[in-house]
Amino acid sequence: MRVNKRATDPFATKIKALDAEIDIPISEKLDDNKECMNQVFANCSDLIVRKVLIFGSMPALLVYLDVLTDKQTWDDGFLEPLMQEAATPITSIPQLHEQLRFGFSSIVQPAVILTMTEIAKCIVTGDTILFIEGSAQAFAFSLKDKLHRALDEPSTEAVIRGPRYGFIEKMDINLALIRHRLRTPRLKTEKLSAGSLSRTDITIVYIEGIAEKSVVEEVKRRISGIDMDSILESGYIEELICDHPYSPFPVIQATQRPDMTTGSLIEGKVAVITDGSPMVLILPVTFWFGFQSAEDYYMKFMFATMLRWLRYLFAFLAMALPSIFIAITTFHQEMIPTSLTLSLAAAREVVPFPAIVEALIMEITFEALREAGVRLPRPVGQTISIVGALVIGQAAVQAGIISATIIIVVSITGISSFLIPNPGMSQAISIIRFPLMLLAATFGLYGLGIGLLVILVHLVNLNSFGVAYMSPLAPISFTGLADTLLRAPWQTLKKRHKHTRH
Repeated sequence: MRVNKRATDPFATKIKALDAEIDIPISEKLDDNKECMNQVFANCSDLIVRKVLIFGSMPALLVYLDVLTDKQTWDDGFLEPLMQEAATPITSIPQLHEQLRFGFSSIVQPAVILTMTEIAKCIVTGDTILFIEGSAQAFAFSLKDKLHRALDEPSTEAVIRGPRYGFIEKMDINLALIRHRLRTPRLKTEKLSAGSLSRTDITIVYIEGIAEKSVVEEVKRRISGIDMDSILESGYIEELICDHPYSPFPVIQATQRPDMTTGSLIEGKVAVITDGSPMVLILPVTFWFGFQSAEDYYMKFMFATMLRWLRYLFAFLAMALPSIFIAITTFHQEMIPTSLTLSLAAAREVVPFPAIVEALIMEITFEALREAGVRLPRPVGQTISIVGALVIGQAAVQAGIISATIIIVVSITGISSFLIPNPGMSQAISIIRFPLMLLAATFGLYGLGIGLLVILVHLVNLNSFGVAYMSPLAPISFTGLADTLLRAPWQTLKKRHKHTRH
């Protein structure tokens, strides 16, 4: 039997090796390097491969992605001095290397690259690669186009008093915003990457001597263990590294405010910055962190303490008020004063549905209107949220589908959820509200009590990177309570609270 043997394509072998991140040496021949680059970046219309004569005598090859390159810097600070003749003739590769290292401004200083794998990574991040005939080394010039938007105030974390700018999608700028507020060499930044295709840059930020080393090492271990094709946003990392991915409660805080991030770093927490995302992750956090705002520390302690208690009260109302209404009106009418009972009965006389159905209809409608308000353009979204709720509610009452009382209850519940500064905590409470309503409709206040007890047990058993989620209340720590249930005066906040570990 005759067997046809196909010739092995050396460039196809190189491409497979590059995908497997196996180091491949650079060829001394420009044509081989050009062919390899064309094969690796096949069907990439934005790849520029250009042969040039540098310093008037040396053949070279430039490779870069046009869409990622800063054209102004490329023309003026790189190409122009590269094409000028050298003051003294260059006759050897070492002389050329010396000229490349010292012949440019500090803006475009080159880095020496030894393998094709490193070259591929540099090109996709925006670097320009220079191959030289007869040299097994290449040079990478950082000429990335620094595209970024303005530093706007975060729409979901607006404050009356405090900084008016937030993080953006550029990781370098986000790091600069933190460095601007924490001017100390103890602020450490360690860069990692995740995603086999996206190769997303991730930076871990912490203050040496304040953040616990075990937490920092655990964060690095979990991020290094991520096995995915792409990391497009910090939400991927939040879900992949958190201790309890199936819990509705946020065990990692996401913020867009630099002041909130720097304050957390001073407390001993760790920040995770993802390139391409304006949301910075803060960890470890506790349950109470979800009710705290950066603005708490910019106002008088008495008013800040009152606001915190107001948030705790209305968070409970956002979670349990519909359930309490359903349980009392369905099973425990004797708890209602007589005059109020007559008013409720008159309002519900024409309503064909039980209280649980009324509440579910209005709660689902309210959540739909809130989601529509977020997705639509801002002016239209606000109009839809407010006018839509008024029109639908009034029309439903006039049609006898629901009672006016349930509209009041759902409105108070919706307003209460807006008092929670952390969107993740607000979403968790919104999710929990529905099973509590079903328990109240089935077993009355007893069902509601059982549901709240299950939630409390769940919270006590949660932890965030080894820190008890209900700390400093469970287990109790009186030093931590001064900045949890209260916002004590700055004169008394002299010791940094150490969270109790599970």
